[in-house]
Amino acid sequence: MNTTLTQTGQKWLNWASQHPKKFFIYSMVFLSVSFIGSLIQGIFFPSDNAFKIKPPILYSKSKMEQNTTINNEKEMRKIVDELKSLKVKSEHKELQKEDSLRIDYLFNQYQKLRNGR
Repeated sequence: MNTTLTQTGQKWLNWASQHPKKFFIYSMVFLSVSFIGSLIQGIFFPSDNAFKIKPPILYSKSKMEQNTTINNEKEMRKIVDELKSLKVKSEHKELQKEDSLRIDYLFNQYQKLRNGR
């Protein structure tokens, strides 16, 4: 099998070296026909996978969601701690007008974080 391939290849190379004009014409005809065929295929039968380059995914969605929930929990803990300190202040009757505004603001922030907005 291997010897027949090498013999056939040698025949083709000898023919190409003996008839360079015919070899050039045949190769140009083959290249032209294949180019026109690929143009027709690309225009009339486009591939579904052509030019669909996907950018690399730097962060997976699950990690981002997990990070936001962790950040929300941290923020909620901070708010709860500050509300506890303000509660202690109210028990000692040391609240001021600014403190009551701060309580309203913290409560609204806590509600937003808990509802996920």
